[in-house]
Amino acid sequence: MRSEEEPAEVPRWLEPDEEEAWVSLTGLLLKLPAALDSDLRQHAGISHFEYLILSVLSETENHAMPMGELAILANSSPSRMTYAVARLEKKGWIYRRPDARNARFTLAHLTDDGVAFLRRIAPGHVATVRALVFDALDTGQVRQLDALAKAILDKITTSDEWPPRSTRHGRPDTW
Repeated sequence: MRSEEEPAEVPRWLEPDEEEAWVSLTGLLLKLPAALDSDLRQHAGISHFEYLILSVLSETENHAMPMGELAILANSSPSRMTYAVARLEKKGWIYRRPDARNARFTLAHLTDDGVAFLRRIAPGHVATVRALVFDALDTGQVRQLDALAKAILDKITTSDEWPPRSTRHGRPDTW
């Protein structure tokens, strides 16, 4: 990215194959999150964003995380995170408490009811992810998808913000 003060360069327009890939990626970025959100709302009564919050908390130590860190991982504003956690708190799936080590921070904790809810809905969500993404790919393409996603994430992330460091290879049976 360049600042407005840098001299303008001749644009490097996309080649036809790059443009086609870009249009496909843009469609994926728009349609997949909407499809996942729609499915979770229909079958579990929550948004994909709320599922992400529950899922991340389920795979952290003590099922807890500072609200600010949770917002960063979810690429969310603090106010959006607070609003979503408040909705989940009303359902009894999360509670918030000051961090005992540093009272300036608030920790979001997944409750036992939250864990039970996640165990109940996770198989359906995983089935949807499998149907929409992985059933369309062979084993080599899955590896390629992983490598491509990581290469792009390396260009746009400024820290080790995704995936959450504690969520790799998490399975419901490890909760």
